[in-house]
Amino acid sequence: MNTLTNKSLPRAASPEEVGVSSAAINEYLRDVEESNIELHSMMVLRHGKVAYETWREPYTPELPHTMYSVSKSVISTAAAFAIEEGLMTLDTKLLDVFPEYRTDKRTEDDERITLRALLTMTAGKDVSLFADKTSKTWVKDFLDSRWGFKPGQGWKYINENSYCVAAMINRLTGMTVTEYLTPRLYEPLGIQVPAWERDTHGVETGGWGIFLKTEDLAKIAQCYLDHGKYMGQQVIPAEWTVEATKNQADNSSDVGPDNTVGYGYYFWRCGGCPDAYRFDGMFSQFAFVFEKLDAVLVLTSNEVDEQKSRDAVWRHFPGVFFDGDEPERAEIDALRPLIGITPGPRNTALEKKLEGHTIKINPDLMLKIAGYPMSVLSFAAVYMSAEKAGPIDNVKFSFYEDECTMYWTEGKESNIIHIGMDGVERQSHIRLGKLDYTAASTAAWTGKDTLELWIRPLEAVGQRRLTFTFRKDKVFIKPSTMPSMRSLAVSVAEGLAGLFPNPTIYACFKAFMRNIHVFLEPIHFGKII
Repeated sequence: MNTLTNKSLPRAASPEEVGVSSAAINEYLRDVEESNIELHSMMVLRHGKVAYETWREPYTPELPHTMYSVSKSVISTAAAFAIEEGLMTLDTKLLDVFPEYRTDKRTEDDERITLRALLTMTAGKDVSLFADKTSKTWVKDFLDSRWGFKPGQGWKYINENSYCVAAMINRLTGMTVTEYLTPRLYEPLGIQVPAWERDTHGVETGGWGIFLKTEDLAKIAQCYLDHGKYMGQQVIPAEWTVEATKNQADNSSDVGPDNTVGYGYYFWRCGGCPDAYRFDGMFSQFAFVFEKLDAVLVLTSNEVDEQKSRDAVWRHFPGVFFDGDEPERAEIDALRPLIGITPGPRNTALEKKLEGHTIKINPDLMLKIAGYPMSVLSFAAVYMSAEKAGPIDNVKFSFYEDECTMYWTEGKESNIIHIGMDGVERQSHIRLGKLDYTAASTAAWTGKDTLELWIRPLEAVGQRRLTFTFRKDKVFIKPSTMPSMRSLAVSVAEGLAGLFPNPTIYACFKAFMRNIHVFLEPIHFGKII
């Protein structure tokens, strides 16, 4: 039997067999639909068995999903192994590992940045959300950043803290984090080695960028729940699973009921359930561990408002779990599939005109300067990437009975996708920013001279929408995203409210974020040649 299959999580015959109410799960899923939460997958475990699992079409169990800051919990796990093997301690200084950055301008505070401070978000460096990720010196950039507070005297969620942990592991082991974790975590848990975004030196980004299948994350969460054991084998150091997940830092300065009740070593305590902690990633990627109930809940999603997603969880969990008398069973409703664009009348004359021709697109100067060129990937998928996809150019269309194809280039990469024009998505492999995706795509003529494309990279979040309007030999391309750039920017701004003690400055920042889509999703101009 395949090694990965042999290490799959065991399945219960029914949710009720392991003390999970199918009726309660059904109520949660209905709540998700009524709340317009784009849930991609769900897996519920109790007593070490999968009680229930579902995926929203076109997502499947075999597809990895971007996990954003769930990556931090994986980096925490890598640190656990490095500590156990004597490569570092919680008191190891960042500058001891990178002595080349000890310069005259360094202070005693710089010397106080330890592994513990990085893991608990108490290092004190205040790195901009918009810091240049194409830089080749992320550790130096981190150390050169301004101070928000002295190490250990405050708390602030800074992604680069976790990158520095990844860089320390890389330096001390002489391996990438992925290479280091493969025999220690991935192989014992039967996880296919995941893709992970990296900096220009090949070091994993640390705090974001890992791609895991739903069951992969469930295995890691279950291993933490079982104090580091998986199928009877001690995998993660037992003490770490306790220390990393308990309250190690006061994060009450953050915003929201689930973000202010304690922080561990890249794990969050939960306000909605005091006996639970979670792996947590942007756009509502979660693994909730219910310690006293011997249960795990894993969710992958595309919901900007993470508290909205967590609130839906708390309305039903941990209430779905029971011990004792079995409640009445229920049929569980399937999640509504995501649908493509509604087909419209074909513009055969324009289709014939486009056949065999190339659309050359002028790159937007402001986006080029900002480092965010237009890509088939949404802004959410590329804004923290060192290897930026884009700009889109050299577009070629070919049209057939019920579909079309689009060829294009982004930098040194070129792709071709099949696109359903009958309302049914076609799936194609694409590679952008040195990462692989499965693009599910539809298109339709939505106006006399307007062709609209919906492209959903299934391993990422969001859907890129490209609207091509043709005026003789001129082409106007309007990019947009679902969920919208505006909703994403407003959510980010609300999440940063606690960082602005001056209400006037915060109001100006929020107004800017509310309109940032105007700058990041401008109309592009092209020409048919």
